Amino acid sequence: MRSAAISRLLKPRSVAIIGASGDPQKTSGRPAAYLLKHGYNGKIFPVNPKLDHIGDWPCYPDIAALPEVPDVAIVLLGAEHAHVAVRALAALGTPCAIVLASGYGETGDIGAQRQAQLLEAAGAMRILGPNTIGLVNLTDGIVLSPSGALEMDHFPVGPIGVVSQSGGILGSLLSRAAARGVGLSKLISTSNEVDLELSDFVNALVDDDATRVIALYIESIRHPNKFREAALRASRAGKPIVAFKIGRSEAGAKAAVSHTGALAGTDRMYDALFRQTGVIRAQTFSDLLDISAALATGRALHGKRIAILTSTGGAGTLVSDSLGMLGFDTPAPDAATAAALRALQTGDHAALDRNPIDVTLAGLQPTLLRGILKVLLASPSYDALTIIVGSSGVAQPELMAGAIQDCLPLSDKPVLAYISPHAPQATAILTHSGVPACMSAESCAAAFAGMLHVQQWQAGHASHAGSSSTSTLQAAPIDTSDLPAGLLNEAQAKQLFSRFGVPCTRELEVSTPAQAEQAAQNLGGLVVLKLLSNTVTHKSDVGGVAVGVRAEEIGARLERMAHDVACANGERPARFLVQEMVTGGTEWILGMHRDPLGIAILLGQGGVTAELFQDTTLRLLPPEGGLSPHEALSMAQSLKCWPLLNGYRGSPMADVNALVDAIVAFSNMAAQLGDRLVEAEINPLFVLPEGQGVRAADGVASLR
Repeated sequence: MRSAAISRLLKPRSVAIIGASGDPQKTSGRPAAYLLKHGYNGKIFPVNPKLDHIGDWPCYPDIAALPEVPDVAIVLLGAEHAHVAVRALAALGTPCAIVLASGYGETGDIGAQRQAQLLEAAGAMRILGPNTIGLVNLTDGIVLSPSGALEMDHFPVGPIGVVSQSGGILGSLLSRAAARGVGLSKLISTSNEVDLELSDFVNALVDDDATRVIALYIESIRHPNKFREAALRASRAGKPIVAFKIGRSEAGAKAAVSHTGALAGTDRMYDALFRQTGVIRAQTFSDLLDISAALATGRALHGKRIAILTSTGGAGTLVSDSLGMLGFDTPAPDAATAAALRALQTGDHAALDRNPIDVTLAGLQPTLLRGILKVLLASPSYDALTIIVGSSGVAQPELMAGAIQDCLPLSDKPVLAYISPHAPQATAILTHSGVPACMSAESCAAAFAGMLHVQQWQAGHASHAGSSSTSTLQAAPIDTSDLPAGLLNEAQAKQLFSRFGVPCTRELEVSTPAQAEQAAQNLGGLVVLKLLSNTVTHKSDVGGVAVGVRAEEIGARLERMAHDVACANGERPARFLVQEMVTGGTEWILGMHRDPLGIAILLGQGGVTAELFQDTTLRLLPPEGGLSPHEALSMAQSLKCWPLLNGYRGSPMADVNALVDAIVAFSNMAAQLGDRLVEAEINPLFVLPEGQGVRAADGVASLR
């Protein structure tokens, strides 16, 4: 029922327009006018009790008077009355309604009540909106929107489907794409998402034969698990998703007691969700179209070596620099390629045996251009080609587009263009010819990065297709009923971690100097003395940590610590921990963070400088349970400090397998405890040399 209703919405055979106006200059008059303008050949039923006709269409006084049940109704009434029309349409059996009115959840409590009323009135009928600008199906020439962008006479049709949570942005993308020659298939504005939402239309576009790439403008993801399923389904179907998510400057909710909350802001959680579902995140609004257009060519980028063919030296440097910033290489041609390029020269006006390959002084010669393109596309030195169009090329864009188009069938390597002058017409001509043209050097590099991301994601996904994407939870639930609610002290927190399989340091609880001395003797060697408290978590901040203490001096050190903590907190502590001192390892932080998007596991460089360096990565827990060993390993390998585990500058190899096991165990704990676990963190987690394991040396946890 759900997919059938969305299919009707995207390709209706009949459309009712509730509150239609006969004046095409008014918002309420535009939907009918635009349907006619853009060639809709289905039935149109205007509803307005004050009019007999709108154009050649009879106008009906109310919904009950409609001659048949429409596939879709566009409701143009205000928020105070829209629910009445929605209820009547639902009673009639209409599959879908588009509610354009604002004044709902976006306005506060009263609006939220209206939105709930609207949903109740709809019953089984599906709703797009409210506060939406509607949708545009360019593939089939169906426009269900009053957007002023539809005043244009013609839009290029192509394989990019767009879903936007902003109505205004939908019109912006439609007009920008048209001006640049980028062909779109469907555009849907979901806005308030009282019913149909982002993921519903991702799934619809996965099923749409006319769509090869899905572009998303995201304000927030209301149903993370549903989005995850839809995005992974798109990946399996070979339809890449490019997303531009606003709100990157949000600090996010910070946890009360751990470092993890400060390191896992809301926007970083979106990064984690996108990373785990193969979604390409566009860093700028313009990149959303540029990356999508590059992917729509269907050409795969298998490496990082890019040839730059330029007719303007300065722009060649711009592109080379932008590519380098994103990790691409621009190597000089190999000897055979260089010789083939030099053989094309009839004078000394071009520099053809280096990269960028500069034909600035040679001028725009179609024969030379075709020859160079053929050599570069055949060269084993390059995985892709960037063509920079300068002022001379802009003057004759058809000539350059024709030369490039002739050479495209010779290779499946990606070919992008960068238009150096501001020349929208040349951009559109090249894009329409099959060479996506970018208007900035940075976007050109971002487009290549998006193409490489798709290839790497697919390769990685295929190599692990036979293994489970998640680890298996413990066969029997772990009993934690004896642990108290609220903030646990360090000893209690480490009891929790160890029950799930995370190795912890040996330690003893003490209250007096004599007990501390005995504990230190039992543990042997140098020890660590710590404050043990259910209220103080950052113990070093109040003088509650002493490292490298001998047994004979620990009694006096306990007394001094008690005094220091009392001065800082106003109360003498009663309990302490005497702990074995771990040496010879590297310090890591392993934490759990709860967010509206889900529960995430954080891994990074630990110790007291964790927040200073912020070398961390996040993975959201899947609905099925904890993280898999593969995902745990990929977390560690993605960090800048990974070489510290991998024999950096002759240091011993670390026990990476033990670290992976600890991450998996910690994630299983978070998955099994679910809502009962408010937050948890191990910092530091010492990773020792290979074969010696890991040790949780400090930790915090809070239980409901």
